[in-house]
Amino acid sequence: MGRRRALAAATGLVASASLPLAGASRSAAASGSFRGPALASAAAYTNPVIWQDFADIDVIRVEGTYYASASTMHYSPGAPVLRSYDLVNWEIAGHSVPVLDFGAKYDLNGGRGYVRGIWASSLAYRPSNKTFYWLGQIDFSRTYLYTATAVEGPWNRLTTISTPYYDAGLLVDSDDTLYVAYGNTTISVAQLSPDGRTQVRTQQVFSTPSSVGTLEGSRFYKINGQYYIFLTRPANGQYILKSSSGPFGPYTLRQVLLDLRGPIPGGGVPHQGGLVRTQSGAWYYLAFVDAYPGGRVPALAPVTWTADGWPVVQLVNGAWGTSYPSPAVPTPPRQVTPMVGVDTFDGTTLKPRWEWNHNPDNTKWSVGNGLTLRTATVTNDLYWARNTLTHRIQGPASTATVDLDFSAMRDGDRAGLALLRDSSAWIGVKRDGGVTRVVMLNGLTMDGNWNTTGTGTEVASAAVSGNRVRLRAAADIRPGSARPGTFSYSTDGTTFIRLGPAFSMGNDWRFFMGYRFALFNHATQALGGAVRVPRFELSTP
Repeated sequence: MGRRRALAAATGLVASASLPLAGASRSAAASGSFRGPALASAAAYTNPVIWQDFADIDVIRVEGTYYASASTMHYSPGAPVLRSYDLVNWEIAGHSVPVLDFGAKYDLNGGRGYVRGIWASSLAYRPSNKTFYWLGQIDFSRTYLYTATAVEGPWNRLTTISTPYYDAGLLVDSDDTLYVAYGNTTISVAQLSPDGRTQVRTQQVFSTPSSVGTLEGSRFYKINGQYYIFLTRPANGQYILKSSSGPFGPYTLRQVLLDLRGPIPGGGVPHQGGLVRTQSGAWYYLAFVDAYPGGRVPALAPVTWTADGWPVVQLVNGAWGTSYPSPAVPTPPRQVTPMVGVDTFDGTTLKPRWEWNHNPDNTKWSVGNGLTLRTATVTNDLYWARNTLTHRIQGPASTATVDLDFSAMRDGDRAGLALLRDSSAWIGVKRDGGVTRVVMLNGLTMDGNWNTTGTGTEVASAAVSGNRVRLRAAADIRPGSARPGTFSYSTDGTTFIRLGPAFSMGNDWRFFMGYRFALFNHATQALGGAVRVPRFELSTP
C-alpha cells in the first residue's frame, strides 16, 4: 500500500522553517495569462477555510461557481461535492458516488471496508456536453467513472476501466480529449476514448528521483498551452511537473513547497490539493492540512507565476498564511448553506451533510417525521453495526446535540450518539430486561488492520424514565495532541448532566478519516426495535 509506506517514510507532519519556494497552481483546462489582477483588499479570509474533514481535494471552476471533491474512504455516499462562489465559503452540494457498490465488504456483509473505498480521486467538467465527471480507483483493482449534469445528481456510473488509476487527476483538454495522470512514484498518463468509456493508451511519463522520495496525488492541467501535473510528497511537500511537448511529456520537475509551516497551530504542512483560476485571472491553491483528531482540513492560499511558467505560493512571514485578502470575485448569487446548525430530517432524503458508515440497509431507516433508525444488525460491536449515520465535526471545537425517542426500543438494543473513529466512545440508551438506562461507553477500538479489539466498556450510567432523552457530545479537535470529548444528557431538554469521564480522541493519522459524530441503533438480541431522532444540532462555542 504505497500511501501508507509513503506517509510512514515522510519527514513528519509538523512544518519546519519555510523555504524559498516555487509555488503551486491548479485549474481545469484553462487558458489566459499567468498573472491576474491585484487581489482584493477590502476583506480577508482566515484559514482553514473549512474546518471539517475534506482531504485530497480536487477543485474546479465552472463559470462563476467553484466545486471541490474529497476522499471519504468507507463512508457512503462517497466523494462529496462542495460548492462555493468565492473559494472561502463552502457548502456540501451532493455526492459523486451514490453507493459503494464495490463488493459485500462495503455493506458490512462478511467483511469491512474501513480505510478502503474512496481515496484521492478527481472531479472535472466537460463544457462540450455540460457534464461533470468523477473518476477514482477502488481497492487497487479498477477505475470507475461517474457523470452528472448537475452536482446534486443524479450521478450515474459511465464506465469501469480495468487499469487502476491511483490518485488520479482528470484533464479535459482544450480539444475535448480526456487525459488521466496517475501513479505513485512512477507517474503515468492515460488517454481515454472520446466518450470516456475506455482507455486508448497509457504511458509512463515520469519516475520520481530517490532524492525526492514518493510523489502521488496527481492533478492534471493545461495552462497557456503547457501541461502540468501537480503532485504531493506525503505528507510534507508539493511538486509540479511541466511539459511543453504535450500530455505525454517529457516533463520537468520543480519543488513547490517542502516542510512549509502551516496555518493551523499543531497541524501539518499544507499539501495534496488543487489549483484553480478565478474569473478575474487570479490563481489559488486549495490544499489540506493534517489536523488530527479532526481529520484533514482545507486551507487556501494565492498563487502567482514566474515569467517562465512555474507557480509560486504566496507566503506570509515565511509560512502559509492564517489570513489573506479575500479573492476578488463577483457578488455571490446567494449565501451557501451553513455546515453547522439544526436538522429536523424533513423532506424525503437526507441532507448531503450526512454519510453512513458503509452502505446502509435502506429498508431500515426513513426520514420525514424526524430520522427513524430501525435495528439493522444483531451485534455487540458498533464497528459491525449497519446504519450508523455520521456527521463531520466542526473545528476547532463543536457540540452535537440530539433528541432521541426510544419508545420503540426492544430488549438488547443500543442507540445513541458516538464519537466514531478507530478508537471510539458513546453516550446512549440501553434497554435490557425491560429496564432503560442512559450509559456512557468507551474502549471501542480497532487495530492497525481495522479489526475490532474492544467492543466497549460501560463506565457510567443513570436511570432514565419516559420515552425521550437529549444526548450531547462535545469535541475539541484542535490538532497536535490527543483531545477530550465529553458526553452529557438531559431529561428536561434544558439541564444537562455530565456522564462519564472525558474521552481522549487520538491524533494518529493512519485511519485517515477524522473523528465524526455518529447516530446509531443496533440490536444485541433480535431485530425489530427502532428509535426516532426528531432533531440534531451541530453548534460551535
